[in-house]
Amino acid sequence: MSAIYFDNAATSWPKPEAMMRAMADFNANVGANPGRSGHRLSIEAGRIVFDARERIAVLLGAGDPCTVIFARNATEAVNTAVRGLLRPGDHVITSSMEHNSVMRPLRAAEREGVELTVVACSASGEISPADVARAVKRNTRALFVTHASNVTGTIMPVDELAAVAHERGILICVDAAQTAGSVPIEVEKTGIDMLFFTGHKSLYGPQGTGGMYIRKGLEALVAPLERGGTGSRSEFEDQPEFMPDRFESGTPNTIGIAGLGAGVEHVLSTGVETIRKKEAALTGLFMEGLRAVGGVTVYGPREALKKTAVVSFGIEGISPSDISFGLDERFNIMSRPGLHCAPSAHRTIGTFPTGTVRFSFGIFNTEEEINAALRAIEILVKENK
Repeated sequence: MSAIYFDNAATSWPKPEAMMRAMADFNANVGANPGRSGHRLSIEAGRIVFDARERIAVLLGAGDPCTVIFARNATEAVNTAVRGLLRPGDHVITSSMEHNSVMRPLRAAEREGVELTVVACSASGEISPADVARAVKRNTRALFVTHASNVTGTIMPVDELAAVAHERGILICVDAAQTAGSVPIEVEKTGIDMLFFTGHKSLYGPQGTGGMYIRKGLEALVAPLERGGTGSRSEFEDQPEFMPDRFESGTPNTIGIAGLGAGVEHVLSTGVETIRKKEAALTGLFMEGLRAVGGVTVYGPREALKKTAVVSFGIEGISPSDISFGLDERFNIMSRPGLHCAPSAHRTIGTFPTGTVRFSFGIFNTEEEINAALRAIEILVKENK
């Protein structure tokens, strides 16, 4: 029996053939360093990087591709924002559903003199814009919030949160690691100031790719995380001030960006709305099936359209690690148990410290796989009685 892969929230798999071809083609036929030389292969490498930047800008609703910055992953992008934007004496707001990629940099900033308020979410992982508004202080600098929880899939009301932020003169910085490519995003229309994305999840690129969007004009307020060679303004020993060079020092992961560009093109050609519709259908089918099985506790919103294709659940009397191990060993179903690098989220939904079992679906999953998983879970439940 072939593997059933339900761990797309950690990293998507399988990848589109076009992604793998793009990386192989770069390695075999280009291979040069973009922006560092004037020969044809370097120019072609630069074109590949710019094409990927342009596709991501289209996907995110950003008018200027130069507002898209590449990084190793969303975590590096978040750290760039936290370290580069916040200063001792600033106040920052976040939610109780954040991944450690956001929470740990903010806690580190807190130890260095930044005041932090964590707004409590509901037991289903939902945040109240009114609660965020009440948390704003005179010295509040920014709101850092996930677009969707990696634990419950809960989609946050980013439009409303952006309105609250801008009404009160603060910045909104959005972690879209779980949504870029699977949920429609319009950074300029929504008024998002900074947005962080990863390449290896719903953008169907390789691991080690990602980045951020920075609203044009905001870059001067954010110090770069690293400084070094950019291939531009080489006559000066100070970092360039313009984007994207201000935030992109050193040789980029060009082969990875080639794959990322192809993955994003796959998403664009498929259509984010089409992807969203399919993933919501799979999520709804699975949650409906779990209700029929009985004996299973599901966490987060009950409506598929209020969440990403992420379902966290538990079976009374069996630890999440044992459930996930049994699904793997006996039924060839890949899932993720535990705390999912988000202990605050699990405290919010009442599953700390044991966590949950998380299924996360992608565009390559099928209804047949969902039904096979439901049969497997039913067997585990019956055996536990």
